[in-house]
Amino acid sequence: MKKGDLIGITCSSSKMDLQAAEYARGVLTSWGYRVHLGITVGTSFHNFSAPDELRLEELQDMLDDPEIKAIVFGRGGYGMVCIIDKLDFTRFRKQPKWLCGYSDITTLHSHVQRHFGIATLHSMMCSGITPDTFDNEYTESLAAALKGKTYRYTAPAHPLNKEGKTSGILVGGNLSMLANLSGTPSQINTKGKILLLEDIGEYRYNIDRMMYNLKRAGWLDKLAGLVVGAFTDGKETDTPFGQTEYEIISNLVKDYEYPVCFGFPSGHQAANYSLKLGIKHELKIGAKTVLSEI
Repeated sequence: MKKGDLIGITCSSSKMDLQAAEYARGVLTSWGYRVHLGITVGTSFHNFSAPDELRLEELQDMLDDPEIKAIVFGRGGYGMVCIIDKLDFTRFRKQPKWLCGYSDITTLHSHVQRHFGIATLHSMMCSGITPDTFDNEYTESLAAALKGKTYRYTAPAHPLNKEGKTSGILVGGNLSMLANLSGTPSQINTKGKILLLEDIGEYRYNIDRMMYNLKRAGWLDKLAGLVVGAFTDGKETDTPFGQTEYEIISNLVKDYEYPVCFGFPSGHQAANYSLKLGIKHELKIGAKTVLSEI
């Protein structure tokens, strides 16, 4: 993107506070972009920002508008799956633009990857751009991605890592969303890909169940590599499950030969790098560090 390009902000899922969106707009403006706040920003309809019809209409308009060069979603939550099958990507395919977000936006990322193979951005949303984060390295990674810069990510080693070197197109995102997309027209093809997983607020037995879903459906069989981000605010029933989220995943992929990284800075936490989905990455997992680069 170039200075002066237009960014659209919409809330296609859950609602977002207007003041928070305006702060994010100010940061994006300081990077040299023009910013348009959609009418779903700052509005409320139960847990959603607006009824399905209005959220669909606004996202469709932004996808179709040739002047808008990127869409940065306000926040995730829930709601993209309600409108994904009604979106028309005809103009978007002719004039692609960055779609920036994570969590519930995984549904949109996966649908675009499945059908069009167009790169999208697994990144913080407006809700993550705050006075505490506006100048940190994770927000800067969003600025770098929008500017088209190559990027090198590093992470500390984790005891459960499986060392190795691999390359492949990066796909994935939120585990709950991916599991719910299994068997639908938005399910991604993971063969030869590097799969990214993260989640928040799930019971550990449900993480186990969703991972078995992916495994039985063949998602994990022929990966080039696996990158496991943050699994924050995990829950337990009255009887503890007996494994952490990382142990659950490690046990289910231990027999595969591809390298696996745990604790990568991505997901529902402050440490959340912007990652280009649909683009080839190199992944190097060593004894002391993890290096991923575009």
